[in-house]
Amino acid sequence: MNLVSLNIESIQLGHPLPFVLRGADGVLLAQKGYVIRTRDELAKLVERGRELCVDTDESGGSHRAYLAQLQRMLIADTNLGEIAAMKMTAGEQAAAAAAARAGKTLPDWPELQLRATQLLRAPSPSDFGGRFQALHDELARHCEQNPDATLLALIYLSAQETRMYSATHSMLVSCVCMVVAREMLRWPSGRVQQLGHAALSMNIAMTELQDQLVLQTQPLTATQIAAVEDHAARSEALLRHLGVADPVWLEAVRCHHHRTPGPLAKKTEAQQMARLLQRADIFGARLAPRAARLPMPVTAAMQASYYDEEHQVDEAGAALVKTLGVYPPGAFVRLASREVGVVIRRGTTATTPRVAVVTNRDGMATGEPIPRDTGMPPWKVTGVVAFKDVRVNLSLDRLLQMV
Repeated sequence: MNLVSLNIESIQLGHPLPFVLRGADGVLLAQKGYVIRTRDELAKLVERGRELCVDTDESGGSHRAYLAQLQRMLIADTNLGEIAAMKMTAGEQAAAAAAARAGKTLPDWPELQLRATQLLRAPSPSDFGGRFQALHDELARHCEQNPDATLLALIYLSAQETRMYSATHSMLVSCVCMVVAREMLRWPSGRVQQLGHAALSMNIAMTELQDQLVLQTQPLTATQIAAVEDHAARSEALLRHLGVADPVWLEAVRCHHHRTPGPLAKKTEAQQMARLLQRADIFGARLAPRAARLPMPVTAAMQASYYDEEHQVDEAGAALVKTLGVYPPGAFVRLASREVGVVIRRGTTATTPRVAVVTNRDGMATGEPIPRDTGMPPWKVTGVVAFKDVRVNLSLDRLLQMV
């Protein structure tokens, strides 16, 4: 028996235990699957066992997953309150097990967020090229093999991410741009790769500052404003220092905040990339929460990228909306049935996505997500729902399994 102490706050009330719970002396307190419903009941278990423990020999898989998640949060400098609130749900374990049984390996999105954050916050010329290319290639593979699941994961994460905002945003913009360029603009694979490179690295000179600004409630200082305004040029210079020599990649980064509306055909390749970057950047930024504001509804984010600076339809923005749909994967919507669901897959038209219902017509959680085809009248989409208004604990892995 190899007992490891558990933080009492890591036990999720009202959900089946994903491991056997034991006391400090190894005495059995609760079997795997047992549901602890109240804090009083939890306190009585602690009193009986002196502390809560897990035998890693007995419950190794689920406990190792818990420890791995905790380690990722510690490395990412997560505040202690968030670490204390970390919970491991049986649903996430079940989804992972189901994926393994089906021979389908889901991307480890928290691990990708962490890798991107570490790489972009502290890039080193000695290993930047290899680490960057490996990260980009993995994202590009997910975009090509399962674009809907990739968009679902990154849009869903972007609507709640504040600890690793900059890297998550860059991954989202990179993947959105690659999907749009491949599916709608029909750019050749080499250009799609250059575009993905530029999007992933466009904010490399201000990654840490972006993560700070997301949590900042005071107005930006003069120094911060200057750093934001010249970050594109500084990102290009830093990429050169890190060994990047591709002139199209570098120009796209340098120009990604230029306000240059007009037909794509009248722009150079790099300027076309920069314009698509700018539209996707606007879309992603409006989805993300800030300490000073809530995330915007997905329709508002779409509208902001669809119209240019002269209030005309933007060609790159229109390509983005046509590719992702009016209700892209990761967005929450209300149906004619009064149910609320999350979009898991794009549909045959821009307004008929595939949805997984998470609350019924009375606003109660469904437990297991229920697939709905919104192309059918009973489940037609009637509007969007703000992320903050969906008060259901969802497993991203479980949703990804439904794509």
